Amino acid sequence: MRDSIGKVCILGGGTWGTALAKIVLMNQKHINWFIRRDDQIEGFHKLRHNPNYLTNVSFNLDQITFYSSIEKAIKASDTVIIAIPSPYVKQYFRRVRNATFRDKFMVSALKGIIPSYNMVMSEFLSSTYAIPAENIGVISGPCHAEEVALERLSFLTVASSDLNKATQLSEAITSRFLKAHVSNDVVGIELAAVLKNIYAIAAGICHGLKYGDNFQAVLMSNCVQEMERFLRCVVPLERTITDQHYLGDMLVTGYSQFSRNRTLGSMIGKGYSVKTAQLEMEMIAEGYYGAKCIDELNSRFQIDMPVARMVYQVLYEKLPPQNAISNLIEYF
Repeated sequence: MRDSIGKVCILGGGTWGTALAKIVLMNQKHINWFIRRDDQIEGFHKLRHNPNYLTNVSFNLDQITFYSSIEKAIKASDTVIIAIPSPYVKQYFRRVRNATFRDKFMVSALKGIIPSYNMVMSEFLSSTYAIPAENIGVISGPCHAEEVALERLSFLTVASSDLNKATQLSEAITSRFLKAHVSNDVVGIELAAVLKNIYAIAAGICHGLKYGDNFQAVLMSNCVQEMERFLRCVVPLERTITDQHYLGDMLVTGYSQFSRNRTLGSMIGKGYSVKTAQLEMEMIAEGYYGAKCIDELNSRFQIDMPVARMVYQVLYEKLPPQNAISNLIEYF
């Protein structure tokens, strides 16, 4: 890795954080890794793998320095990749002083939006900690952690207003099974990641209700049009919506067996209540929080978003799934 990227830190010990650690260590000799629970760190030392997530991925612990203090982890690093679930970002970053972020390249790997702020991570870092745009990036794309663990060919995009930093990080994570591209559409890619989770819940609801592949294709076609309308209005920038970090990420999240959001929607379509489905999953489906944030955000823009609105109504207004899909069909 080039000097400007320096020491890399992963924030988060979940599935995606573990996959990112594997990705970075394919090329780099060492990482810093923040994991909040000391017992999880102890489990790593005993088992040489994450005791809770992607347990089939083994690590050489000589290549890792673990931290249970987020501030110490950031302070000891140059490039910080954030893989904390969006609902928990505020409580963790509350412990970090503004000065700690000075000269760090903060890279969001979140697939969600910060609840109550209705901001994606780049906006949160900029507004709350005054981090300049050139020191903020995002990693996104159609890349499930489970397939990274299996070393199946995957693609990611690194975005930043500083394309030199984005390029250097993309080169640092490229390996025999991971290809990386660059972009300058930071906020657009982050919002697309939020939207694709919402659309995956919609796809799951339809699956749970036993709608077939024919209708799923129509649904996803409408979702990509809806995504394009939203991004064009909220983040006016020249982009190709069929690129992998927009359409590709939406498709894999909407169809994959590994998609938590599709799973949540499928359970709701089968008759589970929202709360029961969340409890049984025991994992966070970011689209649940994203649906509320996007609905609130869109109250300002008034963009035509029938699919996102339908998911919000099912999740938060208890609209029966069958009624919700019947209403949605009238738009198509």
